[in-house]
Amino acid sequence: MASLFTDSCKLQEFSVRRFGPNDASPDEGVVEDLPLIDEKAVEQLTEGLISYYLPDLQQSKSALQELTQNQVVLLETLEQEISKFKECNWILDINALFSEAKHYHNKLVNIRNEMMMLHEKTSKLKKRALKLQQKRQKEELEREQQREKELEREKQLTAKPARRT
Repeated sequence: MASLFTDSCKLQEFSVRRFGPNDASPDEGVVEDLPLIDEKAVEQLTEGLISYYLPDLQQSKSALQELTQNQVVLLETLEQEISKFKECNWILDINALFSEAKHYHNKLVNIRNEMMMLHEKTSKLKKRALKLQQKRQKEELEREQQREKELEREKQLTAKPARRT
């Protein structure tokens, strides 16, 4: 690590000596400077940079993987809770349907009872009407018989001319 630091310091000294504040462009002569850069220094700088940041990056990667796993678990839990709420809504809907069915069942029972009561009343009225009709017929028959008796009696009471013999 110390050699990395000294190599980077040398590189900075070189760039400061080569490009001063009064120079026209800091990019001037970059192409000519490339062959002066040591390949070994670049490798060491790269390895140093990688070795410096790699543990943190690996930690971040494992933390992100753990976070992703936790999010997956959380999403599954949320989906389960949502399904429970949907089931609760379905249960409420089912309960509403059952209460509505009970209400209509009660209405049907009331209608049935009313129909049975009306049937009984109509049966009684029919029996009464039949009895009244039979009574009227009987009374009319009796009247008719009475008239016939009266006509027969009148016939018998009327004077009959005697027959001449």
